[in-house]
Amino acid sequence: MAICGALLSESARDKLLVRGPGSLSDAELLGLLLPRWSSGQCLTQHAASLLKRADGLAGLLAADQRELLAQPGLGPATVSRLLAALELARRCAQQPLTQRDVMSSPERTRRFLQHHLGTRPREVFCCLFLDSQHRLLHCDDLFLGTLDGAAVYPREVVVRALQYRAAAIILAHNHPSGLTQPSTADRRITQRLCDALALVDVPVLDHVIVGRGKCYSFAEAGLI
Repeated sequence: MAICGALLSESARDKLLVRGPGSLSDAELLGLLLPRWSSGQCLTQHAASLLKRADGLAGLLAADQRELLAQPGLGPATVSRLLAALELARRCAQQPLTQRDVMSSPERTRRFLQHHLGTRPREVFCCLFLDSQHRLLHCDDLFLGTLDGAAVYPREVVVRALQYRAAAIILAHNHPSGLTQPSTADRRITQRLCDALALVDVPVLDHVIVGRGKCYSFAEAGLI
């Protein structure tokens, strides 16, 4: 006999409080954010159906507001909760980067970039502008693209670096395909940006490509 509605929500809530959020499945976590499902379907089953249609949690979070609202059982209040949870996770990941040397904690930087770029359905090219202590000044999404590319203009990056008085930069962009291997175009634009920024004495410390659950570092690969 299926346990439905609020009973399942309470069970997942108890499990979270006793064992921690890491003990819950994606469907159980998502079910806690959903309203009571009037059809009699269990909340976790409803959440699992949503995840299946969206090709997993990353696919669901990559959907835009209109696509989320089109899903059965996701009204404005629920979509707002999902978007707010995603934004809280992104801000939580970003905060340590403003307080300490980014390069001393590359894992924190990659975690933030995963939150910031990992679920985007289109390619986004962003820059982390750093101060002289390599702490984060600004993270700007400078160029937005299609499923397979974004046009990047070095002049705009240089202008923004001077505007923020940045002492260094980390470049980053996502591959919506999930693959992180750099393309020929990725290598070419990285070199162009390094050359342009060198003219104003702003070094590029790294270029990070973000896929689903993993990152590629140009610096670690010896390409910068």
